[in-house]
Amino acid sequence: MSPVWSAALLAGLAVAVVVGLPAPARLGPPVRRLVGPLAAGWRRGHIAMAGCVLLLLSGPVAALIAALAAWGGGRWWANRRRAELRRAERDGAAEALAVLVAELRAGRPTAVACEGAAEVATGPLAVALRAVGDSARFGADPAACLLAQVDDSAVPELLRALAACWQVCAGTGSSLAAAVERLGDGLAADRAQQLLVDAELAGPQATAVLLALLPGVGLLLAAGLGAQPLQLLLHTPVGWACLSGGLLLDAAGLWWTSRLVAAARRA
Repeated sequence: MSPVWSAALLAGLAVAVVVGLPAPARLGPPVRRLVGPLAAGWRRGHIAMAGCVLLLLSGPVAALIAALAAWGGGRWWANRRRAELRRAERDGAAEALAVLVAELRAGRPTAVACEGAAEVATGPLAVALRAVGDSARFGADPAACLLAQVDDSAVPELLRALAACWQVCAGTGSSLAAAVERLGDGLAADRAQQLLVDAELAGPQATAVLLALLPGVGLLLAAGLGAQPLQLLLHTPVGWACLSGGLLLDAAGLWWTSRLVAAARRA
């Protein structure tokens, strides 16, 4: 088996293993505790087995390159899943606040209002709202329940502001619905601004990905013309040095671009 087909085999197996299994974060807590370690071990075991097969078939250089590609692909997929979950929590926060305001203005008890808002929320925000609903029944501090999820939430400022509103309204007798409604208006404005920033950053991100893929396109064009670039890159010391340097520079460019995009989103 040629090195390129062996590397493609391992990369395809890694993608199938990483993508095909159910995400533990989408499962219930009991199932997550059981499936999470098993899924992680299953992934590592099959990738390691495929790496050993590739090492025997194509040599150490192709095995190392494919292993690095599989590791990088796994990290990228995990980061993408984490970003999607955080984005879903931010998107559902405004709707959760709207439900909370509507329930409070309708005269529903605080526990019922928070449970209704938790139904449309996701992530740590939903956990915090359910905890507030339980605290209203058992006499616990709602603000403490909200602040307990600040470190894990994608909307920590919202949780802090909601906890402060709860404390102030409880101490002064002010309308909690009015305070939460103002929070919702501010959150909607921030969300509109974030969507505008994401639209402006979509172009630079696509350009960075395209530039990162161009070396691979060049290799395919050279192979199509009969130049056999993989033979040089995988079986000669000069090719190893060129391939390692190119991969490092490509990875550094993607990392730097992601840092710039993250800094622009935080600004």
